[in-house]
Amino acid sequence: MAKAAGAKPAESTGKASSLTDEERAQISALSYEQARDQLTEAVQALEAGGLDLENSVRQWELGEALARRAQEVLDDVRAKLDAAQADQASAGENAGTQGNME
Repeated sequence: MAKAAGAKPAESTGKASSLTDEERAQISALSYEQARDQLTEAVQALEAGGLDLENSVRQWELGEALARRAQEVLDDVRAKLDAAQADQASAGENAGTQGNME
């Protein structure tokens, strides 16, 4: 994700960030796999070294945003699984009773 020319960095939790609002919007639209793959690239760039301080901080911020996105997707999936299990358990409790015919 290259920083757009002339784009303003986004404000996040009161701290200045090198990521733009557009970059944050792009990250929020990523699938889990896309976020994970881009996070891997950011980590590899940091581990390889050779980046100046500004680029290191940018890779770190990018990695943090990608990790948050991947976790959001996992949390959403977990919530859907939990809801489906609760529905299934509820349906099982009423199976074969008058309650499931209402």
